[in-house]
Amino acid sequence: MSQVANSLSAGEGEPAIVFLHGIGSDASIWQPQLDYFGRARLALAWTMPGHDGGVAPDSWDGLAAALKTLLDAHGLERVHLVGHSIGGMIAQVFCVRYPERLESLVLSATSASFGRPDGDWQQSFVQQRLAPIEAGRTLADFGPEVVRGLVGPDCDPAGLATAVASIKRVPTEAFADAIRLIVTFDQRHTLSAIAAPTLVLAGQHDRNAPAAMMARMAGKIANARYVCLDGCGHLANIENPAAFNGVIEAFIGP
Repeated sequence: MSQVANSLSAGEGEPAIVFLHGIGSDASIWQPQLDYFGRARLALAWTMPGHDGGVAPDSWDGLAAALKTLLDAHGLERVHLVGHSIGGMIAQVFCVRYPERLESLVLSATSASFGRPDGDWQQSFVQQRLAPIEAGRTLADFGPEVVRGLVGPDCDPAGLATAVASIKRVPTEAFADAIRLIVTFDQRHTLSAIAAPTLVLAGQHDRNAPAAMMARMAGKIANARYVCLDGCGHLANIENPAAFNGVIEAFIGP
């Protein structure tokens, strides 16, 4: 296992597999995947700017460019890219801006749009998630509540502990900035432009990225395969690592 700047990695060999986390996480949330996929290839997990304590770009193009910088720093020309939640949104932008860098794409518990930033539902989403911060609480304080609200009924206890430890490390303001940014996301018009082989991976009990919505998204991507993981919520990679890893390995190959 090695750590370079804002990433964790395991193994060696290309094409590498690169993991992008969701809001309120860091690279450590992918430890079960680093351990598993690092046996046969380079497995790299990114802590996105802001969540690593640095300054985050204030646009989706800026985040995609930051990801390109990470791949360049590791000398990776083409990768299997796995994006979870907001990481899946960054991955969608990246694959349209830099299609030549992808072997394949996995979109986990994410969506193609958050609707209108000024919509009632979107404004309610922001208000609910920022209310604890405005009340003076820190993410280290209320983060465990957030994690417990994301997982399904069959979550692996060790995975839950990993997610809780991860969210406690995230700067509170970075969490708030990401919440404000996510409601501006809309890539529905680019789904048909995704050329890489794509796996759309949902959790049966995910309320943030419902399985039915993800199935509809998969239907708009030309080379997409859709899989729903039974018993999982929004954090399938730590709730049931064996199932999550197995589906991805079957998709990208050994």
